[in-house]
Amino acid sequence: MASLTKSALITGSSRGIGRGIALKLAEQKVKIAINYVKNEAAAKDTLAKVRENGSDGFVVQADVCQPQEIQRMFAKAKSEFGNLNIFVSNARTEVPSFYSGPMDITLEQWDTAMNSQAKAFLVGIREAVALMKEGGRVIAITYAPGGRTGSWQPWVAMGSAKVAMESLCRYFAVALATRGITVNSISPGWIEDSVLNALPQQAQQMIHEWHASGWTPTKHIGRPADIGNAVALLCSEEASWITGQLLTVDGGSSLMDPGLPLALQLG
Repeated sequence: MASLTKSALITGSSRGIGRGIALKLAEQKVKIAINYVKNEAAAKDTLAKVRENGSDGFVVQADVCQPQEIQRMFAKAKSEFGNLNIFVSNARTEVPSFYSGPMDITLEQWDTAMNSQAKAFLVGIREAVALMKEGGRVIAITYAPGGRTGSWQPWVAMGSAKVAMESLCRYFAVALATRGITVNSISPGWIEDSVLNALPQQAQQMIHEWHASGWTPTKHIGRPADIGNAVALLCSEEASWITGQLLTVDGGSSLMDPGLPLALQLG
């Protein structure tokens, strides 16, 4: 990715993981469309940092829960960039809009989670590939444990929505393979400046201490830049034969066995 002719649209990239992805791709001279829903100041700050990293781009407001706004966002990308090389579906609706257990969650909360993930990805990828040529990259930021476990009860809607998005990645990977466009998903572990920030301070401290104790073998949670590095890896030319895959980026925490005491696992 040595040329400024490459471009990317990253939803939810004004802060957190999305910002980490934007800044990593900017280091590789990729132009960035920075999407935000409310915090324009944060989006402009990300754009300033993109420019500090030697690239350029623009900010665009859009609520990914609204298909017409997604379409407007990609129309803006087309007018600014002409074409698109990378689409990263990262945006997530705010935690209070869906955070409720399976016995209490409302249909409105359920729909909000689904609309922000699976439905937004379905609309977004079809808009994105219309602007892509061979070598295009599509990446969805997901959370695999939410679709594999049931212990984090208030995450039921988002966990279900994320696993639906992972499934869509596999279907689109097959559909777009002959066009030379890859579609993959990345499942981050616990990351600084992410959904973690939406939890009470006591919960944040507990999570930090839990992972530092060894439940993440690297003994610390991740940074947005760690996910940016993973995205850059999947966007590289060398990754052209990797498609339909879920890449877990969690410092090894998914390797730990909750059925065994930590002292026995770490020897």
